[in-house]
Amino acid sequence: MHNTLTEHARCLYGDEYRPTPKCDHQEHYFVEELTFAMLRELCPHVVDGHLPVWVRNLAYRLVLLQRPDEPALLREAAENLWLHGPDWDDIAADLKRRADSLEPG
Repeated sequence: MHNTLTEHARCLYGDEYRPTPKCDHQEHYFVEELTFAMLRELCPHVVDGHLPVWVRNLAYRLVLLQRPDEPALLREAAENLWLHGPDWDDIAADLKRRADSLEPG
């Protein structure tokens, strides 16, 4: 297992200065790990953090490409966008509709 994102990247992509460790990780898990680290480590609370809303939006879009059918994640992305002004309300509403349509009942 890797302790850092750098170690994980070295495992997947190699390093011209160091030996490449062997592992069986898939590349999409690295992208997911990197994206969640950006969202959860730099902005652990939805209302704080210095990441601009467009960066948060992009990060959620990347995560949702990997997990398009997770209602809780869709709602989290929508909530994040609603907190950043009316420019993002249409996207947030669409994410909530998608989440609602995925849940039974």
